[in-house]
Amino acid sequence: MRYDLAIEDPEYVKELVTHHVGGYLKIAPEHTEDGPLSKMMKPGIGSYDRFKELFEQYTKEAGKEQYLIPYFIAAHPGTTDLDMVNLALWLKKYNFRADQVQAFYPSPMATATAMYHTSKNPLRKVTYDSEKVEVVKGRVKRRLHKALLRYHDPDNWPTLRKALKKLGRADLIGNGKRHLIPRFQPSGTGVTPARVHDGRARHSFRTLHTRGSKRPSPAVLSGRTSTIDCVSCRWRSLLCATGGKTWSS
Repeated sequence: MRYDLAIEDPEYVKELVTHHVGGYLKIAPEHTEDGPLSKMMKPGIGSYDRFKELFEQYTKEAGKEQYLIPYFIAAHPGTTDLDMVNLALWLKKYNFRADQVQAFYPSPMATATAMYHTSKNPLRKVTYDSEKVEVVKGRVKRRLHKALLRYHDPDNWPTLRKALKKLGRADLIGNGKRHLIPRFQPSGTGVTPARVHDGRARHSFRTLHTRGSKRPSPAVLSGRTSTIDCVSCRWRSLLCATGGKTWSS
């Protein structure tokens, strides 16, 4: 829903809240910082704040118990590490604890995908010296941005402590209300699965070897539908629920 347009007509919001919300209403402010919001062509977080005020006002007038659920995204082009820190602080301030989070993934025919691959902003004139867009790539950085959305998860705290110190925001580490994450680490949390080799911990990686493997027999495939991806030879096979008689690649 275009909540930024809805706030221009409070009567519309009143009708929506009074008669058309079944307990929860999800909207997508996406972020709190102007950098990524400008790349999404989204309004500032002030529009969300105004809609929230109207939502709560009309919910109270209707005598109903309803909740507004904002949706946010990590690693969108135009997002810096500090942008994500500020978003995490905003989430903590309003006591939002995301259970599941989503990181940006480039998809065809999207403006953000062009930004992701070129580090340029196609919303403006593109030249060799035009605006450079911050792009979040690499497993480490993408995991950091997702971890900041789930700042409350103890498993993420070691990663966040390291990142905050690197960003010069070690002041956010502590046990007070103004801090983002605590100094202590609960027992059994924040442990990365690893192998110990020669006295050193190493991350455990598993490789699935598919080249030369046999296809399952028709008897095994009978009554099942699944998809198998072979990265090494770049083919995709769909096992249809036809007793294994049909293959496409």
